[in-house]
Amino acid sequence: MHVTNLFSLRGRVALITGATERLGYYSAEALSEAGAKVIITSRDKTRAERAAADLSAATGQPVEGISLDVASEESVSSAFRSLAERHGQLDILINNASGRGTTPEESGYAYHHPEDQPLAHWDCTIRQNLTSTFLCCRSALPLMKRQHSGSIINMSSISSLIGRDRSVYADSPDLVPNTADYTAAKAGVIGLTVDLAAQVGNHQIRVNALLPGGFQRPSHPQEFVRRYSSHTMLGRMGDFSADLKGAVLFLASDASRYVTGQTLAVDGGFLTYR
Repeated sequence: MHVTNLFSLRGRVALITGATERLGYYSAEALSEAGAKVIITSRDKTRAERAAADLSAATGQPVEGISLDVASEESVSSAFRSLAERHGQLDILINNASGRGTTPEESGYAYHHPEDQPLAHWDCTIRQNLTSTFLCCRSALPLMKRQHSGSIINMSSISSLIGRDRSVYADSPDLVPNTADYTAAKAGVIGLTVDLAAQVGNHQIRVNALLPGGFQRPSHPQEFVRRYSSHTMLGRMGDFSADLKGAVLFLASDASRYVTGQTLAVDGGFLTYR
């Protein structure tokens, strides 16, 4: 097969959760640019439809925006039933939507005081990151099994594999370090990915995880950017518009047709830099 065909997504249907901005939006852009019919989700339907219209205008491909609360079993089941009725197939699922049960005002336990974390915040973060990934995978699998094909990409995080140095966040009061619940949830996503891949591989369904590192936002203080960048081999933070798209397309397409049960860090060398 020619290499350009390996990366083509013509005729594929892809759903990306939480895709109205940042990593989710640019993941959707990568798939749309490769020819896929893309469906992006948000809890806010208007926001999803607006992002879909922008993406379609930019790529010239059909893009649909739908409402989906990934933490709600009923919402997930309803959305995937509707998708099956409208499209009759699902070739790619990217579980990108996530959240944390913290606010800046309640984040004291992010700095050396995990004993202060309320159980409600722990439960919320686990549900928004790990349970939501399970719910979406569970609803996608019947379609993919019927096709005898599919690629699932679960967004984990480099935080799933390391303890974070909180000093990087010093003097940046608006930034909250990852908390133990988020780290545990994203580690759980890796475990779910690996065992799910083992269970559905005989249906030619591939399941892999991406581990993004730190990606720079306009709101990031320059001192934080400098400190974080010094922890990476490449000496910089990630660029939302470019640095994840290639990895997403690789795992979504036939270019990775013999790759499953893997975790791919896109982190500028953060995890292995000592």
